[in-house]
Amino acid sequence: MSTSSPVDLSRRAVITGIGAVTPIGNTAPDYWRALLEGISGVGPITAFELGQLEVRIAAEVKNFDPTVAMDRKMARRMSRFIHFAMASATEAVDASGLDFSRQTEEQRDRTAVIINTGGGGLEQVIDGTRVLDQKGPGQVSPFAIPALSGSMGAAQVSMRYGLTGPVITQVAACASSLIAFQDALRLIRSGEVDVAIAGGSEAAILPVAVAALGNMGALSKRNSEPTRASRPFDRLRDGFVLGEGGAAAVVESARHALDRGAPILAEISGAALTADAYHISAPEPSGRGASAAMRRAMEAAGVGPDEIDLIVAHGTSTTLNDVTETRAIKSAFGEAAYRVAITSPKSMVGHLIGGAGAVSAIAGICAIRDNRIPPTINLENPDPECDLDYTPLVARDGRIDTAMVNGFGFGGQNSVAVFRRFVE
Repeated sequence: MSTSSPVDLSRRAVITGIGAVTPIGNTAPDYWRALLEGISGVGPITAFELGQLEVRIAAEVKNFDPTVAMDRKMARRMSRFIHFAMASATEAVDASGLDFSRQTEEQRDRTAVIINTGGGGLEQVIDGTRVLDQKGPGQVSPFAIPALSGSMGAAQVSMRYGLTGPVITQVAACASSLIAFQDALRLIRSGEVDVAIAGGSEAAILPVAVAALGNMGALSKRNSEPTRASRPFDRLRDGFVLGEGGAAAVVESARHALDRGAPILAEISGAALTADAYHISAPEPSGRGASAAMRRAMEAAGVGPDEIDLIVAHGTSTTLNDVTETRAIKSAFGEAAYRVAITSPKSMVGHLIGGAGAVSAIAGICAIRDNRIPPTINLENPDPECDLDYTPLVARDGRIDTAMVNGFGFGGQNSVAVFRRFVE
């Protein structure tokens, strides 16, 4: 992916609105404020009876009302991941100042919706199976299929606003929602669209997911200290904390945004995808694939390692990921690896799987806007193999003109995006 000419404003992709539903805040401003304050969203699981589950903590979204984005009847028929997608997209559109109801059909034809997920409406399979077993096939909801479909988050957003451009959902495990920003960049650079709503959503805090990930050894078992359980890059980390939520951004061509006088928060200047081709869940030990994605994203953005001011790390708090990501950063950045600031939002919001990349992207965008670096909380005993600047414990001020966001998924899927301060 080559960079656009600085004067070709119709081919530059900028962010004009953001939205988020997270375990530490149900709007983008609340999420960002809590990140800077170092607030953990991890606690005992309340969504279901825990029974004999060994892992008993998660990062749940709290006090969320889906009717902020849809009527009550629709909310009852839709899955939780769709609720998060609709709420975050609605907030992003409102913040951007776009009014699709006043646009022409041709303008709506040139607007894309890209909302990615890792699993979609998984609870519909569980609930539907229970109803089928207990009450028979005649009582299974006919809305179960559209409610569980992973593509329905994007489809519902497109229907809400009457957007008839490309509607895309990609499933790439924990890399899913960061890919949405790359797709938005591609569509705008190709001239296919003027606007894209990009993001991701996940609601996978379910008994089967907690049991399976726990048995895999991926989840933290620090049940007695939930707020200290997610501790990326710390020597005492014992796994990630499963989270839920979603985030979205309005991406426009710079020309489109400037012509309507929209606020521009940042620019997507480059992105890249690679694969480890190594293991279903473990990262390739040298970090070669992740490092290649970082280098290619910088090349696409037209920046060098010395120009990256912040890395919003994948930073899951697992033994393998944190060491491997550190190796990958060192490989991609060389000596600059020891200068760049790094942060992991997962220390506070847990791992949102298909929503993780979008939530991290919002953190990077806000860091550029406010010149503030969120902390990596619980980093009290640094792993000797993780010896970079992870912004431990407290936020700090710092000039952030360029932020890299990492998203690495099960199966070895690596996605990296670079965001920059917009300069016309």
